[in-house]
Amino acid sequence: MAIQLGEHAPDFSLPSATGTSVSLADFRGKRTVVLFFYPKDESPGCTAEACAFRDANGEFAEAGAEVIGVSSDSAKSHQKFADKHKLPMTLLSDESGEVQTKYGVRSLFGLLPGRVTFVIDRGGIIRYVFDSQLRFNRHVEEALRVVRSLESGQASTG
Repeated sequence: MAIQLGEHAPDFSLPSATGTSVSLADFRGKRTVVLFFYPKDESPGCTAEACAFRDANGEFAEAGAEVIGVSSDSAKSHQKFADKHKLPMTLLSDESGEVQTKYGVRSLFGLLPGRVTFVIDRGGIIRYVFDSQLRFNRHVEEALRVVRSLESGQASTG
């Protein structure tokens, strides 16, 4: 079942590339979260997407957002991927696929895990979902646009 806009994002705790456990709740009330699910470390599309998030990392940070990538690869695989491509964002290992299921991230043909990006506001509410297996850069562009919109609204009202 897919998550709907305006719903609370399901909380989770997953191991990061460095081995520490990271929870969505760690960011609640502090930062907007860009949570991107991707199929596989080192695949061409996933590398392009991760590097696009890397290249925009400063813009996300300036806009008040934390970028977090999730795939079913191991923490060790994530660490190699992050080191090789100098990825500054947190990469989390969802080897069981439990978190992907909670978020309704579907597999393509039941084989290839999905590529979906969620923007979650500081209150833990899902404000945007972008689902596209092939439009790697659009995940970054759309997420940054939404984050800037959310943060400018929060700054003016809070």
